[in-house]
Amino acid sequence: MPIPIILLSAAMQAGAAVATTQPATATVLPTSYEAGHFYATPETTGGQRLKLLVDTGGGGAANLYWITARAAKRLHLETHTCKLGEDHFFVAALPDYMRGRGLPPPQGSPCGEVMMVQNVGEHAMAGDDGQFSGSYLYANGIWTFDYPAHRLLLQGRTWHPDPAAHATRLGFQRDAQGKATTGYARITVHIGGEPIDMLLDTGATAHPTSEGERASHVPTVNGIGVTSYIVRSVFERWHKAHPAWRVVESGDDLFGRGRVEPMIEVPRVEIAGWSVGPAWFVQRPDPAFHDMMSSMMDKRIDGAVGGNIFKHFVMTIDYPRAVAYFACTRGCKAVTTPPPEP
Repeated sequence: MPIPIILLSAAMQAGAAVATTQPATATVLPTSYEAGHFYATPETTGGQRLKLLVDTGGGGAANLYWITARAAKRLHLETHTCKLGEDHFFVAALPDYMRGRGLPPPQGSPCGEVMMVQNVGEHAMAGDDGQFSGSYLYANGIWTFDYPAHRLLLQGRTWHPDPAAHATRLGFQRDAQGKATTGYARITVHIGGEPIDMLLDTGATAHPTSEGERASHVPTVNGIGVTSYIVRSVFERWHKAHPAWRVVESGDDLFGRGRVEPMIEVPRVEIAGWSVGPAWFVQRPDPAFHDMMSSMMDKRIDGAVGGNIFKHFVMTIDYPRAVAYFACTRGCKAVTTPPPEP
């Protein structure tokens, strides 16, 4: 959930559906990997490249990925409006992608095979042309984030989970008919002996201060790296119950020097029956997750689990079945923890 977050009305976010079309075999997407972030890097037949942050917790709607208005202008794409519910938003036809360098078309979008165009101005992260959101990822099926190999794959119909992987249930907000209303996945982890519901967030972004970087050794590109988030009330509870856990009071300034947030180092995180750590969590205000983000989830969440934890795994998110698979590649220990509630 990095900057920017495009927050749309519930009507615009509605419409995420289980994929109706899947390739037979896996598709490896053109991707770059920078300091824990995956970026899709499709190339048009005219030689233009896009750089789209792959963010399971990012903004978006209508099963579409989005690009900035600046990128649409660079690609000479004409935009038009699409109506969804009571809202209208700008879309553009998909570019002509080079063979083997394109992106899977959106599935089940009421606007057809288009992409959203967002006028985010100077609030976009430097160098970004747009973003995949949970809505687009959910609608397209099963995705593998291979952190060690820095590969992003859209799995096909013949995919089967790695027998060595551990499975964990995901939660999605659903309507009365059982249809997912957003593509945001809730995952339960265990920290300090307690279960905590979190957003599964490949885009959770860090911008450590010099003090935070010295303590955490977060790898960065242009100051940007990955982290996990925890709300202030839980942060304070952890700090009180575990005074030995390291805290950096002025650890992260993602939102500017006027809003520097503390960080806390958690010795172990249990996720999908694996124990990894230590891992750093950046504090966020309670309303950011208890109110805003939880309104789009099936349960209240206390923060987000990000790439600083996922880096240990080949992680596959099976959106249609609401299950994530974690195959450990380094620094993990198998543990027995209570399974998450359905």
